[in-house]
Amino acid sequence: MSMKNVLVTGADGFIGSHLVETLVKRGFKVRAMVLYNSFDSWGWLDESPRDIRDAIDVVAGDVRDNGFVRSAMKGQDAVMHLAALIAIPYSYVAPQSYVDVNVTGTLNIVSAARDLGTAKVVHTSTSETYGTAQFVPITEEHPLVGQSPYAASKIGADQIALSFYRSFDTPVTVCRPFNTYGPRQSARAVIPTVISQIAAGKTEIELGALSPTRDFNFVQDTVDGMIAILKTDGTSGETINLGSGHEISVGDLVTLIAEVMNRTVSVVSRTERMRPDNSEVERLLADASKAKRLTGWSPAFAGRDGLKRGLGITAEWFSYPANLARYRVGRYTV
Repeated sequence: MSMKNVLVTGADGFIGSHLVETLVKRGFKVRAMVLYNSFDSWGWLDESPRDIRDAIDVVAGDVRDNGFVRSAMKGQDAVMHLAALIAIPYSYVAPQSYVDVNVTGTLNIVSAARDLGTAKVVHTSTSETYGTAQFVPITEEHPLVGQSPYAASKIGADQIALSFYRSFDTPVTVCRPFNTYGPRQSARAVIPTVISQIAAGKTEIELGALSPTRDFNFVQDTVDGMIAILKTDGTSGETINLGSGHEISVGDLVTLIAEVMNRTVSVVSRTERMRPDNSEVERLLADASKAKRLTGWSPAFAGRDGLKRGLGITAEWFSYPANLARYRVGRYTV
């Protein structure tokens, strides 16, 4: 499939910036959609190497604005749609904004794709749409359960995207990564929360629940999986998991991070960091065999050894003083 001109929404974010950099390195012509702001900031793309920044066409706007989205998508062969509100705690505070950005934003993307004849849309979902695992490993056939307003908004976004494939034959693929981690991630996620506190010299780490398990996917694996979906014919209408196939509890994760960083720490669970009981997703473990079968993708950072290697790269990045200074270490912000 010839996909030379690619629009990336959410290009200023954690995964989006890594995706943009990788696409440019692999010869794609990238238009990067960033959220308009008065600082003229491109988010994490401001930290990209000069040759990357010179190679991309940056457009600033808002995915909620239908006219802007259509203008940005003109002339693009494909869209990698990542723009979303993702912080689960904030979705308890401002659920309407999650519907506006995640559902309406996705509707704007697929509507424009239908009208413009865009050759492919890769829509980014999340493993949170599965809720607590009813069976493991979790295949794409697992029921969808919205245990938070964030998860519900992503289920809505996924179904809007797939409805355009079923109704109008719009070439949409849903990419469903499990918990992605790596350099640049927000400290609202558990791995940066732990690493940043240790890097700042704390020996008592503040967290929420320690028993839930997750399948952590290193950011380069997630990016490589998304690009594999982009480049593969015959994936329209499909939902495809991306995961490492390794399950670890939050408590055991802290122990592993401390081992990687050669520190000794203790953990204190704070009530304010916990989700409501019925909202907590207790278990996630991916079955990514469909991705391997359809696209040839498999995680390079698989298993415990892969997780440990990815944590080492992530810890090194956070430990660099200029990077750590970007984070309000130890402060819990929804």
